Amino acid sequence: MALKVLIVDDDFINRKLLQTLLKKNPDVTDILEAEDGSDALDKLKKESDINLILLDIVMPILDGIAFLKIFRSDMANSHIPVIVLSTDDSRKREVFDNGANDFLRKPIKADDLFAKIAQWS
Repeated sequence: MALKVLIVDDDFINRKLLQTLLKKNPDVTDILEAEDGSDALDKLKKESDINLILLDIVMPILDGIAFLKIFRSDMANSHIPVIVLSTDDSRKREVFDNGANDFLRKPIKADDLFAKIAQWS
C-alpha cells in the first residue's frame, strides 16, 4: 500500500521527527509538510491524493481545531483520516467533536504511530 501523508505542525523539529519516523514505515511513500492549518488547506487543494493527515492542535494563523472545522465541512474530504498529535489530553473531546479520527499523545513513539496508520489506511 502506498500512502501519502501530510504532516501539519508549526514546529520544524516536530515535523522532521515525524518525517524520520514515517520514513521507517514501508507503507508511507510520500510525505508532505505544512506549517499551519492554512498552509495545509492550500496543500490539500493541490494534492488530491493525500491518504492521511497528522495534525497538531496549537499552531499560529489557523490552529488544528479551526483546520478540522473547515476541512470536515467539505464532504470531499470525508474519507481522509486525521490523527491529532498533541501534548494536551484535555482537548481530546474537542478534536473528536470536530471530526478528528484519532488522537496520539506527544512525544510520538514509532510503534504507536504505525499502529494508528495501519488502523486508518
